[in-house]
Amino acid sequence: MKIENTKAQMRKGVLEYCILLVLDGKPLYASDIIKGLKEAKMIVVEGTLYPLLTRLKNTGFLAYRWEESTQGPPRKYYELTDSGRKFLSELEESWTELVDAVEQVRTKKA
Repeated sequence: MKIENTKAQMRKGVLEYCILLVLDGKPLYASDIIKGLKEAKMIVVEGTLYPLLTRLKNTGFLAYRWEESTQGPPRKYYELTDSGRKFLSELEESWTELVDAVEQVRTKKA
């Protein structure tokens, strides 16, 4: 098994969480979300991002609004809803528990 495959699977597992983190506190255009994820080395392309944004919107965790752009067609800006912020808070707790559990296993090697 190649390490790149495993790394990609690990990234996929936390991508929704990272999208919510990027959107926490500010509405963003999809390309800004991608930029934020790429800066964090969470490599993402539009073909991966849009289905996740749609799923998060359909579950009520995200909303969007259209804004006119001086550089072309209107842009869709995504933002967290109240239930999205609550879900993010729950994910943060789960993430902390997971990191603690992995660290415990990692440090108790035989």
